[in-house]
Amino acid sequence: MALPRLRTVAVVAGAALLTRRALRRRIARSPLWPMPALPEPISGHSQRRATSIRRLLITERASVAEGVVQLRLEGAALPRWQPGAHLDLVLPSGLVRQYSLCGDPDDPGTYTVATRLVEDGRGGSREVHEQLQEGAEIEVRGPRNRFPLVEAEAYVFVAGGIGITPVLPMLRSLAARGANWRLLYGGRSRGSMPFLDEIEKLGAEGGRVTVVAQDEAGHPDAVAALADIAPGTAVYCCGPEPLMAAVTAALPEGCTLHLERFSAAATASSADSGAFEVELHRSGRTVQVAAGQSVLAAVREELPHVSYSCEQGFCGTCQQRVLEGEIDHRDELLTDDERGDSMLICVSRCRGGRLVLDL
Repeated sequence: MALPRLRTVAVVAGAALLTRRALRRRIARSPLWPMPALPEPISGHSQRRATSIRRLLITERASVAEGVVQLRLEGAALPRWQPGAHLDLVLPSGLVRQYSLCGDPDDPGTYTVATRLVEDGRGGSREVHEQLQEGAEIEVRGPRNRFPLVEAEAYVFVAGGIGITPVLPMLRSLAARGANWRLLYGGRSRGSMPFLDEIEKLGAEGGRVTVVAQDEAGHPDAVAALADIAPGTAVYCCGPEPLMAAVTAALPEGCTLHLERFSAAATASSADSGAFEVELHRSGRTVQVAAGQSVLAAVREELPHVSYSCEQGFCGTCQQRVLEGEIDHRDELLTDDERGDSMLICVSRCRGGRLVLDL
């Protein structure tokens, strides 16, 4: 009698072990089990933003203009980048801010960024200036590039103040290959304009660089800068919103315009529409978005770890995939292709009563 009992116990124990192993595998495939496993999420992990988080050492800190600090960051096996790319800095407080890479793309193991102190800003630049010192480590994400240097017959650049940072590597690259380019560079004063000496040397031949210091000559004249350019010219602009608006309005027919914003366009807002609901597909939850409340704010009440940064619709950190619903896009960042199935949840909203996000 004992032998059959032992055999039964062994069979039951073996079946239980197999069941536990199968359950562990099932949960690993879908942490929300018993909900069905879903494909790999796109939200927050698109190819455009699929960049790992790494910690870099601040090896040099320098003042490159009045109120502008440059940081040299070093690390091993850093991803390559091209002119126009930017880096996300995760600041000690947890704030995430984007800064254009202004060093040499061919310098391995090093990223260089520069930031101006904004006295009435939201705290990011002050934290960089006051807390990031040589010898400290900083967490970064990226690089990413939404402002790439395209092939063109000729180039015109218009930069205002710290807006020179994404443009500088482009100028170095074009100067090295003998391309046709020119630059209109404006700022409050010559002392406030970073990298001015290097830029004037780059454009010394042929009068390629026009410098307009506001305390000497007023504001840069975008209309005059673009008046005589030929069709096929690529126009790049980075700087304050009024300067970018002036360049946009003055763009000649047949030329392409490339903009890089450090602040939100005036149209980005969540304040002027009604309430709706958002289903978070992966989490199995539904949130109510109140009139005047952003989707980001409502979602973070349920999912506090959702990434975001500017909250104004220009940095792209909060971009999420939309599975269902009609999107009311209120940013000026996403491409037409991206607008088909994704949104920036800090400013964009719903045209109907319901959206479904891949969260």
